[in-house]
Amino acid sequence: MAAVIKIFDTTLRDGEQSPGCSMNLQEKLEMAKQLERLRVDTIEAGFAAASPGDLLAIQAVAREIQDCQVASLARALTKDIDAAWEAVREAASPRIHTFIATSDIHMQYKLRKSPEQVLEQAVEMVKYAKKYCSDVQFSAEDATRSNPEFLYRVIEAVIKAGATVINIPDTVGYITPWEFTDLITNLFEKVPNIDQVDVAVHCHNDLGLAVANSLAAVGAGVNQIECTINGIGERAGNAALEEIVMGLVVRRDFYNVDTKIDTTQIYRTSRLLSSITGVTVQPNKAIVGANAFAHESGIHQHGVLANKSTYEIMTPASIGLAENKMVLGKHSGRHAFEDRLISLGYELTKEQLDTAFEQFKRLADKKKVVTDLDIEALVQQKTFNIPETYRLKRFVINSGSTITATATVYLETLEFPKEAVSTGDGPIDAAFKAIDQIVGIEFELDTFTINAVSEGKDAQGEVIVKLAKDGKLYTGRGLSTDIIESSIKAYLNAINKMLDELRYTKRIDADD
Repeated sequence: MAAVIKIFDTTLRDGEQSPGCSMNLQEKLEMAKQLERLRVDTIEAGFAAASPGDLLAIQAVAREIQDCQVASLARALTKDIDAAWEAVREAASPRIHTFIATSDIHMQYKLRKSPEQVLEQAVEMVKYAKKYCSDVQFSAEDATRSNPEFLYRVIEAVIKAGATVINIPDTVGYITPWEFTDLITNLFEKVPNIDQVDVAVHCHNDLGLAVANSLAAVGAGVNQIECTINGIGERAGNAALEEIVMGLVVRRDFYNVDTKIDTTQIYRTSRLLSSITGVTVQPNKAIVGANAFAHESGIHQHGVLANKSTYEIMTPASIGLAENKMVLGKHSGRHAFEDRLISLGYELTKEQLDTAFEQFKRLADKKKVVTDLDIEALVQQKTFNIPETYRLKRFVINSGSTITATATVYLETLEFPKEAVSTGDGPIDAAFKAIDQIVGIEFELDTFTINAVSEGKDAQGEVIVKLAKDGKLYTGRGLSTDIIESSIKAYLNAINKMLDELRYTKRIDADD
């Protein structure tokens, strides 16, 4: 019988630390629910001690998720562990994940502690966490650059103190697969009580080896892999969940292990994360990139037409990339629309379904055929219930090669409708400046991206903007067959997120 590798997803913690990938509470909840559908074993929902907002977001995930463990990260400090327990205590299956650095360079320059002090602190904090929670994970930060003999001592001691999972992170993406195999093999040989715990690895991608190192560790005997969707994370990112899982699936003959992951949810999970963060996946990205199942070479096309296995080692369906089998248009009814959503893996509330169907009907009046990609884009846009402080009512653009672009924007607000007129370097710039006048806040446009959701001249245009304000980035997303309307909606979406966060922060401060 094949061993089962546990998948520990840290998209909501390490992944969110990636610049431009921050999520609000509603987005974290939606992502967590999708990770639950993906059937990951553990969701690391955040770093509770980082901020009151992080703690509340982890609490919300812990209350919502029933079929996965929910973990919070904590430094090996009592205040961090207290916060972590407060965050996960209501989870169906809680875990406290505490860590301290064990490499000479980290101990000397970051911690300013001796190895003996680090060992003592690791043991005491695992014991402290154990008073709260039966499931305690310990990570030796920068383990792959640590003195091996000291690493073995620390691990043996924290297992005696009550740790149930030992994690060996390649924190800076330094190690090679061959060295990692030796390190894990030696760990099993030289730590006498290592058989009492699960052994995990957490690999970063600074040298492009995160997935290779993770799979090498599986070959050496670990039984938990830490990873993120699309490989997002600090610096060059983390090991990508989809690549690890499909590597184990496709090469089961080599690794002889299984996971609990529902691989048909992989594509949807990847798309959802891109939608939330505004960070698109590169076309040549393994497994979930736009070109992963595309064939342009004549030789390749001939082979695939004769037998798909000539150039495809996995099927699009195996990751949930379905073919469009039902044509939906303006004459399609609610039942057909709901049926299509279910087949795509979406579970909407009645209110969300009502809104999505209304948007679908409007889109169907503009397009002859509504594709699966169109439907996914609509649903993802309507999933997050961000209060609309400002909503687009209408706009008028005057632009041309011989005149200065002018935009008149009319917004519905919580108080009363407001209108502004502005000029700019093009119609979109003019519209954004008009919105700034209404809102009374000037933003810095950090990123502006346009994507075609589907093919054809009537394709929906998806615009993603990132607005910078007071050192923070706010991601907005807009969707329309009119690219200027998409841009205005994206800009307003980012502003509404910022205002909602400010209200949320004020509520937290008031409670404190």
